[in-house]
Amino acid sequence: MSDDVIFVVAVVAAVSSGVIAGLLFAFSSFVMRGLRALPPSQGLVAMQSINAAVNNPIFMLAFLGTTAANLVAVVVAFASWGEAEAIYLLVAGLVYLAGVLGVTAGYHVPRNTALAEVDPDGDDAEARWTRFAAEWTTWNHVRTFAGIAAAVVFSVSLSAG
Repeated sequence: MSDDVIFVVAVVAAVSSGVIAGLLFAFSSFVMRGLRALPPSQGLVAMQSINAAVNNPIFMLAFLGTTAANLVAVVVAFASWGEAEAIYLLVAGLVYLAGVLGVTAGYHVPRNTALAEVDPDGDDAEARWTRFAAEWTTWNHVRTFAGIAAAVVFSVSLSAG
């Protein structure tokens, strides 16, 4: 495989993984903290609003585009097996796909969907929000770390060739 193709794939995957990691870092470091500082019904409504707003073409292009870049990196890794960069592309792509996409699809989306159904004035709203916010944030740290790790390993791949 062409060195130019490998280089472009690594750069696009590194940058896009870093962008998504930055977004996730914002949630882990201050967005969820801010929402949890609100009265529970307000934090719950704010998160419901954020979850509804995230379903927009710009975010979906960034998130799904990054997923596609990571999938391409995995394919390029196998297609260029034996090249110094291949193992880095493979590891970075798999870390992102499992740690960001996998955790998002398998953990965050179902919980966000369930949270959308919670009545902020319901008897169980406070307990559900408190548990949701703590658990959601913990698993968001995992996504954040996976995105950062993928961006770093893709970056390292650029000097491996």
